[in-house]
Amino acid sequence: MSRLLEKPNIAMSIKSTGSQLSSTMATASATLSSDLEDADTPRTQLSPSETSGVVPVPATTLNPNASVTPMRQKIDQVVISLISGAAAGALAKTVIAPLDRTKINFQIRNDVPFSFRASLRYLQNTYANEGVLALWRGNSATMARIVPYAAIQFTAHEQWRRILHVDKDGSNTKGRRFLAGSLAGITSQSLTYPLDLARARMAVTDRYTGYRTLRQVFTKIWVEEGPRTLFRGYWATVLGVIPYAGTSFFTYETLKREYYEMVGNNKPNTLVSLVFGAAAGAAGQTASYPLDIVRRRMQTMRVNTAGGDRYPTVLETLVKIYREEGIKNGFYKGLSMNWIKGPIAVGISFSTYDLIKAWLTELANLRRIEK
Repeated sequence: MSRLLEKPNIAMSIKSTGSQLSSTMATASATLSSDLEDADTPRTQLSPSETSGVVPVPATTLNPNASVTPMRQKIDQVVISLISGAAAGALAKTVIAPLDRTKINFQIRNDVPFSFRASLRYLQNTYANEGVLALWRGNSATMARIVPYAAIQFTAHEQWRRILHVDKDGSNTKGRRFLAGSLAGITSQSLTYPLDLARARMAVTDRYTGYRTLRQVFTKIWVEEGPRTLFRGYWATVLGVIPYAGTSFFTYETLKREYYEMVGNNKPNTLVSLVFGAAAGAAGQTASYPLDIVRRRMQTMRVNTAGGDRYPTVLETLVKIYREEGIKNGFYKGLSMNWIKGPIAVGISFSTYDLIKAWLTELANLRRIEK
């Protein structure tokens, strides 16, 4: 204040206001000070000499988040979860796309036994006949499906955790933790299922005899097989996603909780998150794998080259696989491949989600401070 009074133009302005302005400023200062004290909001403590003629700073300036309404905070959290989930899912699926295509091709055929040697041979033949990009054939359909799927799944998981009061106030609600993951998986699968079917169709065909584009998949299925075909295998998927998503989220959240109790850090580093996600992926894949076989058989029934097989319902498909191929070579065919790609994908997905979410949350807080 003393520095300001040294400037002639400001000094003249202050002197010209007279005693009326001084009394008005004093009254406003006293009123605002009492209001802030009554509201029990934080305020900066100043000495009597510093507060003379100075209007107190509003609480919203001292606390940037105070001006953000609860509804706006919820919207920001949802948007951050959607973006983080979409990025996490896209990165994870792109990394393991060649392995995913290999697994699907063995899953839908009952005339070729699965082995790592056969998997490598399939990858080599695909590369030799169609080029390296063929290893990612169907990845466009995968991205069209996984981006909204992962975004919805992670966001739905956050919301189901809040609705079910999972581990609220330090409680250990293991059952609700599993239920929140299962409901998140059901929500995302239900909203994106036709894209999953289209991705499976593109993965098991080549560009010459099958579908050239994602649009062509939907057009051919709609015209030649009917719109109901877009949801063939849906119930097998829902039955499979309950143990898969439930076990994955449950395992990951439980490991993070145990880590916090042991180390005292509720934000493990990226490497630890990768390990926890890998364990969650292995557990989830093992728990739901037989229904994943059923889902793929039903989704690709029309294009399966194994000899006109029919898989009309979940139960009939289960019975047919059991009778013709048995448990090990039927229901768990290709599981060893899933133990490789599943932990990698889920590990990348969970760790990327946590990393991007933390970064976006910090960025949003910085923007509020600047405002």
